[in-house]
Amino acid sequence: QVQLVESGGRLVQAGGSLRLSCAASGIIFSIDRWNWYRQAPGKQRELVARITSGGTINYADSVKGRFTISTDNAKNTVYLQMNSLKPEDTAVYYCNFLVVDTSRLWTNYWGQGTQVTVSS
Repeated sequence: QVQLVESGGRLVQAGGSLRLSCAASGIIFSIDRWNWYRQAPGKQRELVARITSGGTINYADSVKGRFTISTDNAKNTVYLQMNSLKPEDTAVYYCNFLVVDTSRLWTNYWGQGTQVTVSS
């Protein structure tokens, strides 16, 4: 079984920065992609940033130029550096990995979520 543990969410003022981390533990044979999603109250969960094992990176239009996704493959960890934060970035942020675990199948795992609140 793989577990994802997130950290880094907190209250921050508009214009500030935060760095979210998500570390995977357990037996992982391969990772296809690392994703960061977010869900604001009353809204659907949306993809914020994605990085694939091949190095392709995608961002939601709303965060382009402000957020940066990166990985530390040796630590099975993905990061989301968030700069120039806006009140509309307030949401619960979730990491999501697509991995091959001990089942030898591609399996989707989610973190527990970390709250980011941006005050105006």
